[in-house]
Amino acid sequence: MQAPIELEIARKLPPAGSAPAVAAQYTRWLARHHYENFNVVSWFLPRRLRQHFYNVYAYCRWADDLGDEVPDPARALALLDWWEEELRRCYAGRPAHAVFVALADTVRQFQIPIEPFADLLIAFRQDQVVHRYAAWADVLGYCRNSANPVGRLVLYLCGYRDPERQQLSDYTCTALQLANFWQDVARDLQRGRIYIPLDALAKHGLSEADILEQRFDARYVALMKDLVARTREIFAAGLPLALRVTPELRVDIELFSRGGLGVLEAIEAIGYNTLARRPVLRRWTQLRLLGRALVSRMFAPLGAGKEDRAPLARGNA
Repeated sequence: MQAPIELEIARKLPPAGSAPAVAAQYTRWLARHHYENFNVVSWFLPRRLRQHFYNVYAYCRWADDLGDEVPDPARALALLDWWEEELRRCYAGRPAHAVFVALADTVRQFQIPIEPFADLLIAFRQDQVVHRYAAWADVLGYCRNSANPVGRLVLYLCGYRDPERQQLSDYTCTALQLANFWQDVARDLQRGRIYIPLDALAKHGLSEADILEQRFDARYVALMKDLVARTREIFAAGLPLALRVTPELRVDIELFSRGGLGVLEAIEAIGYNTLARRPVLRRWTQLRLLGRALVSRMFAPLGAGKEDRAPLARGNA
């Protein structure tokens, strides 16, 4: 199948079978030209890891755009199938698409299993056929495939493979996904999707029709306050992860949580009206969050995070 050239991410895509250096240049460009709340990597991430973060990001960005930026669900599903075929070609030692040419080196160096990459595609396929979620547990089930694999990929890059850190990462990534849902209510409505659990709507006297018609009133404020509070609790459960990695990684790991908490604060700052506008993190807010993460790094135990680190990652240091 031919790559969807109409997507913005395909604008500078090199031809199939490009040299690894050319492919790496493309993933680096893609990671630096994005619309997320925070940078893919900060200045504090060790230089030896930056290209690998770009490569993983490029995979996730392509998968996400194939699911979100292709308006026809049938075509989106076909393209996601194609993307999984390209993934399996990469793991078979025959990468063709530039993203996989670059990613192949990352997979090989860090011995990353295929499962987190493939799990992401489960969520993006789900988006094509499931547009409502009955209960909180259903939304969390979606997050297990849409968000948690990303955190586990980050841990592999950082040299960690243990269940304890993976659980802390899952809390953080689930909370990030939830914060994004509450931030993007209006944007998701344009795609016909509502991620707010229907039982949460009913609890506050709201219906699906109220959301579709974007009725903002005290009931919606109460709903958002409830969702923000629950999400903040999940962030708190994952915050100890930053103290379970080495100091050189701590700022970037903590920024994931700090940035997500900043999104929740931005929702509060606009009076919870995410039906009418999308709250964003201003540059000053991002700098403030960075400052908090730096202070946390300065006062953390120096030896934290060195235990349980994979020997493979030490060899790449």
